[in-house]
Amino acid sequence: MTSEYDLVVIGGGAAGLAAAQYGARASLRTLVVEELAAGGQALLIDGLENYPGVQGPLSGYEFAQTMRAQAESFGAEFLSASVSSLRREKGRFEIGTTEGDLRALAVILATGAKHRHLGVPGEEEFAGRGVSYCATCDGPFFKGKRIVVVGGGDAACDEAMYLAKLSDRILMVHRKDRFRAQRALAERVLANPHIETRFNTVVAEIRGDKKVGSVVLERVDTKERAEEAAEAVFVFVGSIPQTALAPAEVKDEAGSIRTDERMATSVPGLFAAGDVRVTPFRQLVTSCSDGAIAAHSASQYIDELRGKAYA
Repeated sequence: MTSEYDLVVIGGGAAGLAAAQYGARASLRTLVVEELAAGGQALLIDGLENYPGVQGPLSGYEFAQTMRAQAESFGAEFLSASVSSLRREKGRFEIGTTEGDLRALAVILATGAKHRHLGVPGEEEFAGRGVSYCATCDGPFFKGKRIVVVGGGDAACDEAMYLAKLSDRILMVHRKDRFRAQRALAERVLANPHIETRFNTVVAEIRGDKKVGSVVLERVDTKERAEEAAEAVFVFVGSIPQTALAPAEVKDEAGSIRTDERMATSVPGLFAAGDVRVTPFRQLVTSCSDGAIAAHSASQYIDELRGKAYA
């Protein structure tokens, strides 16, 4: 495998896979570097139901595998490695990985975001022992059990609906007085007889012995606390963009990467796509769109470097 590429995509989630396909289709020597499995957070989707043109049931894993196969069919390469450094020198990028150094004319950061934690007592202690951030991964272990779901966005509502297939004892708590999820999804949760919803409520503590046994819930308005039995706590309270590789000048105050409509950052040749960048809407379809635009923009940038830009 050569260490010289036209385009290196860091991250193999939906944005990265779309970028790989469009980069390879533009006849760029394209490499995707992913430290885990290709697919990113899409792998957590039990059944796709709102991706245009895809009629379920289709799992996120199947969707991701198809995207990877498409990218490979156009010539994109994949490397399983962690990226430790990224710097621009003399008009090209030097990329340090656990499998050796790479060089590229353009780079797309598609490193996504990781789940935000509650930061309450017991959360870290019981991680993997009742505390989870992935319903499709761990939900089957708690069939018929009392499950607490924390959050009020699309992810929280999606995961609560999935868990409600496994148990009729779902308690969903959200710190606001209404969900911020898409209306159709929120209404579906509220109408589900297996889901009890409590607004203006937070989890203040997670208790147990060797595994989760209860949660302490606190009312946001009155600060009143009550302990309730629970055997699992699933947390979906947002995400943290993974931008450690990005230079400080391209990040906003929240750590997300700022781009223009072409997915370009202020650093020439450096693009970003998907959940890692500043965006008003984080969905599979928007990540794929970002990736396609970023690859197209990278192709134009490389053409300009080579004096082949279409005039």
